Amino acid sequence: MRLLIVEDERRLAVSLARGLTAEGYAVDLAHDGDTGLDLALGGEHDLIVLDIMLPGRNGYRVCADLRAAGVATPILMLTAKDGEYDEAEGLDTGADDYLTKPFSYVVLLARVRALLRRRAAGGLPRVTVGDLVVDPGAQRVWRGDAEVALTAKEFAVLEYLAVNAETVVSKTRIIEHVWDVAYDGDPNIVEVYVSALRRKIDAPFGRTSLRTVRGAGYRLTAR
Repeated sequence: MRLLIVEDERRLAVSLARGLTAEGYAVDLAHDGDTGLDLALGGEHDLIVLDIMLPGRNGYRVCADLRAAGVATPILMLTAKDGEYDEAEGLDTGADDYLTKPFSYVVLLARVRALLRRRAAGGLPRVTVGDLVVDPGAQRVWRGDAEVALTAKEFAVLEYLAVNAETVVSKTRIIEHVWDVAYDGDPNIVEVYVSALRRKIDAPFGRTSLRTVRGAGYRLTAR
């Protein structure tokens, strides 16, 4: 899953990005409201972590503009403010949850997971490809009746392939969704994760559902 953090405190933003990346999420960063709004309007994010006190367009305006544009992505607001009126204003502009600084990273992560589960329950049902079932909300996978244990990053790669089942997905698209657009490491990292997935979702079950399309990318099929 892909998250967007809009936070002008760069050390905090980078710290959150590192933690969430370690949990298997792809993370984009913005440090002002205008950039955050542009990324949120143009990206494919599953959740937005949005600070209120931002340079330029503040978090309230960003949230209101996103909702006015029809963007329904869950928004978790962060602020150094405290008080029921500030919380009410954030929620009234369309935010889904609210967290006051300073906060525990463990609590933020729990809120992120809760919002993603809520979104999955309401609009992202389980994805079925043949007898392979991928549950984005619970981050669980089954092949038939057998549950398959995956790491967070393996799940993220498989989820993206499952959502785009029967379609060829390039390494670049996988990296941009599962890692981030600024990733400058070895693109062959995708091959490593695809190989790991084959060992877990295909080989034990006598399947060849995760296929390489030479020169183009990968395709997850029902067969």
